[in-house]
Amino acid sequence: MVIKMKNTKYDKIADNHKASETRFKNAIVSFIVGGIIGFMGEAFIEILCMYGFSRVNAASLMVVTFIFLASLFTALGFFDKLVNKFKCGLLIPITGFAHSMTSAALDYKKEGLVYGFGSNMFKLAGSVILYGVVSAWFFGMIRYILEVIS
Repeated sequence: MVIKMKNTKYDKIADNHKASETRFKNAIVSFIVGGIIGFMGEAFIEILCMYGFSRVNAASLMVVTFIFLASLFTALGFFDKLVNKFKCGLLIPITGFAHSMTSAALDYKKEGLVYGFGSNMFKLAGSVILYGVVSAWFFGMIRYILEVIS
């Protein structure tokens, strides 16, 4: 015998069992962790500059190092645990981009180079690239127009 339940009754039951969201706490944690990552990146750049690297080369080396570490931590399996604890503070910087590509590559590695890596690696990263480029163009045009006007 199938019992039909009204949507409102189902919604009440589902709301009673839904995990509570702590958006404000998550926002604070993400802000702090993102700031710490930014601080670590800047500290890394300053240390490299003390050893004779130019600021441009030091910044490039810092980005490559952070990408490598995020990919390594993803491959070792504990980046997801860190993200669960520290929220978007780890996903917003370049480390999140590296994580998305590495996790997709690892998930589909058994399907081969073309159907696995090639077609699935950019699933999430592709949208990040697209909207990053579109945003950069849009804000670049605004900056250009403001410079022409003034």
